[in-house]
Amino acid sequence: MADSDKEYYLVDKKVLPEVFLKVMDVKHKLNIGESASVNEAVKKVGLSRSAYYKYKDSVMPFYEATNGKKVTLLITVENFQGILSSILNIVASSRANILTINQNIPINGLADISISLETAPMYGSIEDVLFDINKLAGVRSCKILSRE
Repeated sequence: MADSDKEYYLVDKKVLPEVFLKVMDVKHKLNIGESASVNEAVKKVGLSRSAYYKYKDSVMPFYEATNGKKVTLLITVENFQGILSSILNIVASSRANILTINQNIPINGLADISISLETAPMYGSIEDVLFDINKLAGVRSCKILSRE
């Protein structure tokens, strides 16, 4: 099937067959390093290797569909010295490729930062990056502004 013939659906995981959930569990175990090999991961979740390989490229969490794509984050921060550096350290540790950075002048002690990323080389997910940025002192909000 050509890429142009593909059609995607957003489906609640509660209605997915168990095999799809197990495939996603195997992928997660491999991504976080909990399992060193596909063999080890499929044994842990009780899935056959053939089922994993059959569905691994067809089922994925929503965030994984952004890998290889451009994502723009909008971050509102308090005007603290070094806060942009802390944010960039999180992005750098995820191995995302930064395309653009724009920080507005603080107004009433708050500034908006937009960062556009290429997600192909990332470790983990964009949601992991959002979570880590949101935990930083001085970050009021961090959300995805756009996905391409």
